[in-house]
Amino acid sequence: MIERRARELVARERTRVEALLAAQVGEIRADGSLQRQQSGEYEDAAIELDSESVSVALAADLREQLAAVERAEERLAKGTYGRSIESDLSIPDERLEAEPLAERTIEEQRNHETHGSRRF
Repeated sequence: MIERRARELVARERTRVEALLAAQVGEIRADGSLQRQQSGEYEDAAIELDSESVSVALAADLREQLAAVERAEERLAKGTYGRSIESDLSIPDERLEAEPLAERTIEEQRNHETHGSRRF
């Protein structure tokens, strides 16, 4: 993959993730303010806590995505972007176009998701 295109893809992912994270954090803060003001029923409180839990989980996922962006930026700087972090095999351009933060080949990613970080 051409370096300029790789940088564009990773930058676009950073912008997307940062915007979503900012919105999610804003929602969490707003929900927290509303919850402190409520004196409602137990059922309402449970629903609010469920909603807050989902919001916090979404924010955590977005923070993980932001960390993946930072790792991709590091690989760009080192000249290893587009190579698997496990095998150093080339990751196809088509995969990087679809998933700019990919760290492994499709086969390696499937194995990683199935078996965790164990290597065979």
